[in-house]
This record gives sequence, structure tokens and C-alpha cells, in this order.
Amino acid sequence: MIFYSVMPMEVVFEGMDQLEKQVLQELPVGEATMLVQQTGPYEGRLVRLISPNPQDYLNPAYAPGQVIRFRPERFGE
Repeated sequence: MIFYSVMPMEVVFEGMDQLEKQVLQELPVGEATMLVQQTGPYEGRLVRLISPNPQDYLNPAYAPGQVIRFRPERFGE
């Protein structure tokens, strides 16, 4: 990958080594799969939606950043 910028590389990549890795869990919802970052024991933040149905992407409840509440036995299987 080539990255072009007028800014020095030290400024662009500052703090990259300090970023913590996101641990994402897959949560199946009907035909869709949600990639969720767990924020609490029974909730998580939706990071990505994977669905064969285009209507799912228009649903505001499935928008990235939404808080998803779930039953613990369904999460992390």
C-alpha cells in the first residue's frame, strides 16, 4: 500500500502503536451478521453489518455505532 501525504510520516502515524486491538464478536440476527464490540456484560456497539438483504442497511437500528443489547448466551458463540 502506498500512502501519499504532505505531512511527515511521524505526524500521520503518531500513536498508531498505542492503539488497542478491537476484539469483535459475530452476532447472528436472522439472515444478517453483526460485528459487535462488547462494551458491557449485556451490550455492545455495532461496528459492521453483513447482510444479503439490502433493506437491512437502510434500517437505522442496524447503523454502525448503535448500541445492541443481547442475551449473554447468544454473544460470543
